Amino acid sequence: MAEERPGSWFGFGFCGFGQALGSGHGRQVHSPEPLCAPDPNADICRVSASWSYTAFVSRAGGLHLSGSWGGAAAGCRDAWASEALLVVLRDGRGPAPGPELQAWAPGSALTGEPLWAQTLELKADGEDRPGAEAQAGELPLLPCARAYVSPRPPLYRPLAPKLRARRLELGAEHALLLDEAGRVFSWGGGRHGQLGHGTLEAEPEPRLLEALQGLPMAGVAAGGWHSVCVSETGDIYIWGWNESGQLALPTRSLAEDKKAVAGQAIRLNEDGSEENRIAEAEDGAPAAFISVQPFPALLDLPLGSDAVKASCGSRHTAVVTRTGELYTWGWD
Repeated sequence: MAEERPGSWFGFGFCGFGQALGSGHGRQVHSPEPLCAPDPNADICRVSASWSYTAFVSRAGGLHLSGSWGGAAAGCRDAWASEALLVVLRDGRGPAPGPELQAWAPGSALTGEPLWAQTLELKADGEDRPGAEAQAGELPLLPCARAYVSPRPPLYRPLAPKLRARRLELGAEHALLLDEAGRVFSWGGGRHGQLGHGTLEAEPEPRLLEALQGLPMAGVAAGGWHSVCVSETGDIYIWGWNESGQLALPTRSLAEDKKAVAGQAIRLNEDGSEENRIAEAEDGAPAAFISVQPFPALLDLPLGSDAVKASCGSRHTAVVTRTGELYTWGWD
């Protein structure tokens, strides 16, 4: 088997706290730059960025924080950064088998004792899946794929036994779950249409997105108050709040700022140049403004590109295509 070749990490955006998003110079990184990780010799395998700080995890198990909060730890498998909580998955400290889930205050510098800790049981559920192996989830989904972490109490939240999670994403008030069959579930606050059920009502328990029934999904992403999923065929579906154009749909705020009369996507070419594309109605007139999209809407990328991965910030969205292009839109 060929040895895995580590990729390069790039970052851009607000860097007023020294979050190591790029070269480390200036408060704004306007285009992708190689990450200036705290340990330049570390082979970074996971980056989790909150607003004011960034967590870096190396393949050797080292965890480093950069930005408004600093600190370092060893024996780490994964980390998930938020302004309220830093969640770390570490090798167990005691005789009990399995890794330990720890919740830290971001300003603790990872010293002393965590706010909360729990040893995880990674055995597969043998009752309905004999011989199945435990899944390797990515935080906030736990490796057992039967629970997840929340930045607000209760910190450890189990999932219903019927849900077989593949990926879980948390927004400011809602959660998205992708199951093994490629179905999408959402729950939590819905006042901005971020749940995708066609209403602005909250859902206390995971509810299947009926609008996507029969369309297997390969990935999901949750912004502050909007949601995105990528189908197995490379299509993008997006819904929720569009206040800053994060849905790439026509929005009043962008028009008033004279940045665009409709949703704008930025294509980053290999030479670092940018291509701005603005959507218009078929007759050339600006399309109607959309503040909330409560149902999943199919979004076409320029040149008919197929998506492979989506990611969301609080009010912006990024998509990577099969050919390695990066498109971003929303709040800049």
